[in-house]
Amino acid sequence: MRKKVVSFISVLLAATTMMSACSNSGGNNGNGNTNTGSSPTANSSTGTDSGKKVKLTAIMTKHPLTKPLKEMEWLQQVEDKAGVEIEWQEITADWDQKKGTMLASGDVPDLFIGPNVITDADFAQFQGLFQDLSGMLDQAPNVTAMFEAKPETKKIAEQSDGKIFGLPKYQRYWPSTASRMYINQKWLDNLSLSMPTTWDELYDVLVAFKEKDANGNGDPNDEIPMDWPGGIGGYFNAAYLLSGTGMTLTDGSPQGYFVEDGKVKNFLVDERYKTMVTFLNKLNKAGLINPEVFTHDYTKYQSVARGEGDMAKVGFTFGWVASDRFGEQLAPQYTSMSPIKATPDSAVSWSYDYNSLNYGINQIVMSAKSKNKEAVMRFINELYAPDMGMQVLFGSLGPNIKDNGDGSYSVLPPADTKMDPGTWKWTSTMADNGAFYIPDTLQLTLGKDMQEVLEQSKPIDAIQIDVDNDVFPGFLKYSSADNSTMGLNNTNVMNLANTNFAKWVTKGGIESDWDSYVKESEKAGLKQNLEIMQKYYDEYKKQ
Repeated sequence: MRKKVVSFISVLLAATTMMSACSNSGGNNGNGNTNTGSSPTANSSTGTDSGKKVKLTAIMTKHPLTKPLKEMEWLQQVEDKAGVEIEWQEITADWDQKKGTMLASGDVPDLFIGPNVITDADFAQFQGLFQDLSGMLDQAPNVTAMFEAKPETKKIAEQSDGKIFGLPKYQRYWPSTASRMYINQKWLDNLSLSMPTTWDELYDVLVAFKEKDANGNGDPNDEIPMDWPGGIGGYFNAAYLLSGTGMTLTDGSPQGYFVEDGKVKNFLVDERYKTMVTFLNKLNKAGLINPEVFTHDYTKYQSVARGEGDMAKVGFTFGWVASDRFGEQLAPQYTSMSPIKATPDSAVSWSYDYNSLNYGINQIVMSAKSKNKEAVMRFINELYAPDMGMQVLFGSLGPNIKDNGDGSYSVLPPADTKMDPGTWKWTSTMADNGAFYIPDTLQLTLGKDMQEVLEQSKPIDAIQIDVDNDVFPGFLKYSSADNSTMGLNNTNVMNLANTNFAKWVTKGGIESDWDSYVKESEKAGLKQNLEIMQKYYDEYKKQ
């Protein structure tokens, strides 16, 4: 793990040289007295009566399961300590579509909270709309403490000219990969089948799951041999099968980019991707893939895998941890697998996601138009308090976390005994979507699900990867022009990729379409993006 962290820090140190200067975002940087925001009387600096809360507005992009923010005890405490009252707009879907119109109008709230809810590309496009926080950090000693303890967090936050428009998070506990492959071990045992180790063996197992009443309920037609969330790229996706070709994905490679022996590539035009899609089409022709794979949403994807009582419905799939994917009742039926080889002679790898799982970019952003910047900074400071980060991530002290009375804490089991810990977390709090800092010194006993995910990662962790040469550094800062160019190109490339992927898996035709598809992808901007990314990657390697 030490090698991984050192490599990550070097990535971030190099990245700061790679972003061209953004213009001053304008607005008052706030030069009031240093204040931890521990009392509402701090409001006097805003010109309000002592003890009267300052009203702020904020947008939070949150999980559909998450309860209303006003019901979170810890969040009310943060607002009270900061002396603010926030009117929340809670977004659970279609933020990208809503965001463009809002930013173009300039009518924005005081705060945005959520994972990269406002991106570096937005900072470049809407210059002057977002507050530079670099001159205001004396008002947020908890953020400064994070920067001092974890210098890489400051490097994530800074533009090349030192400006800070978005603050990161650090959540410390997460493993090196997000996606694990799961197979129903009970079904294997019922049918006297061995664990598949190659794609051909997986095909044979899935055929047996379909044809031989694997769940033993007397109905040979209710099993779903294979399922994933749909589309191509990202966590829990069928693209994870590419690990069986020796390809090392990074953060799920949602747009296909990866590094191999120091060369930036994209699997969407790689022959190994073509081979994988051909294999998926073979599975689909045999009726082994969920017919709703390209139409269901993530919630449906989760619910189907939870079966009915102790009767499982899905044989082979991808997920974060068994209890989250299948629910507490069915989780014991499933086994976490090693990556499956494309052929008996194939190398294997996995998706290196440590950085994106434990660090977040632009988790909280302030509007330069805010009329209450000092109040916003008090809120931010309280949000990053050492004892608050665990509550943002796991839920409030009391219902979600136990204070052991000796300076240590323990994540409690779900109050709803029918709910798995992962779902309970997302229901109870901002969870991973929040802005927070969990110090390495905090003594916290993790819940069952986190202990489970570390255990179920062992088959993957046993496979060594070259972090220095086969992992793309995810936090490189591109120039405004390059960021804009790459964003437009990626939209065009992914539209082409998703349309063709769905067609090829369900109807076939990749052999006849492949050459023209590759040329179209390059013409749509993929070739240009690879050249840009290679330039920045080479510059990073020189550092």
